[in-house]
Amino acid sequence: MLATAAAAIALIFLQQAPAEDIDWDAEFGVEERERDPATGEFPVDPYEKSNANAGAEPFANGRLAAAFGGREGIRRIAERTVELSEADPRIAEIFVAHDTVRLKRTLSEQFCYLLGAGCDYTGRDMRATHDGLGIRTADLNALVENLQQAMREAGVPFAAQNRLLSKLAPMSGDVVER
Repeated sequence: MLATAAAAIALIFLQQAPAEDIDWDAEFGVEERERDPATGEFPVDPYEKSNANAGAEPFANGRLAAAFGGREGIRRIAERTVELSEADPRIAEIFVAHDTVRLKRTLSEQFCYLLGAGCDYTGRDMRATHDGLGIRTADLNALVENLQQAMREAGVPFAAQNRLLSKLAPMSGDVVER
């Protein structure tokens, strides 16, 4: 009896279309997102762009930015931080479904703005950016470790690293949710 039921189920599956013929996105209502051809970023809902969204006031002059290699060095550090975080098994899952093209750009803008290198920050505020991600203190600590590694790799002096981290640390209340 059990063998007959198994054979009947197998026959039903054999009569259905092969799995490769199924559009699983359509089956589950997944909408395809298209990247902006100019920026490579996914479109986002409109928001008010403001340097206040960067989460802190910038350092008064660009001397500190020079320790980071200027705008280009800051961009490389931001990108490297995201790359390290995407590869970090502790937090990689957080980055899987997110637009890392946009993240690299806005993180670079944020660092550049905070370091007084003359950039504007065009991203959302920290609370809105991280809302619903379920970020834990351990996740944020892992990200900071990756930022520190990126700064070390770039040869940023330890004192300069700590000055940037002192600007970022108070933002944890807007980032950590659990």
